[in-house]
Amino acid sequence: MKKPDFKVHNLIFKITNLFCLASLCLFLVAVQPSLADVYVKAFLQGADFSGKSLLGYQFNESDLRNTSFVNANAQGVSFFAANMKEANLSGANLSYSTLDNARLDRANLTNAVVEGSFAYGTSFSNVIIDGADFTDVDLRPPVRQKLCQVAQGKNPVTGRMTRDTLECD
Repeated sequence: MKKPDFKVHNLIFKITNLFCLASLCLFLVAVQPSLADVYVKAFLQGADFSGKSLLGYQFNESDLRNTSFVNANAQGVSFFAANMKEANLSGANLSYSTLDNARLDRANLTNAVVEGSFAYGTSFSNVIIDGADFTDVDLRPPVRQKLCQVAQGKNPVTGRMTRDTLECD
């Protein structure tokens, strides 16, 4: 009877364990979403997300007062019912985001791209929108009229005039 080769068995055992560990890691990454990108009812007043990629993030019902999103990539991000008073969103890409019921009072949206976002119940009191692009943004008619009163400039990314994107008269 031939003696078993323990070196070969040990190598096979190690390779099998490594494969199982790698498979488990891939499964956990695929199934378990990152908790760092979900901020529901979070207190983030004064936080700095400037220049960051926030794809897939959620800030639903969070306190984002005085928060900086300067030049952030926030495409498709959910800011549902977030308090974004005095937030700095200048140069941010907010296209296709959910801004419904958010409070953007006294926020700076200079040169922001808000294209395709849902903002029907959003408050925009005393906002700065110079060069902002509101193409295809769902807004209440009185809010649109109020924004048209202060709309000016051309978005440096899309090349669209703010007044045109708001469909001002």
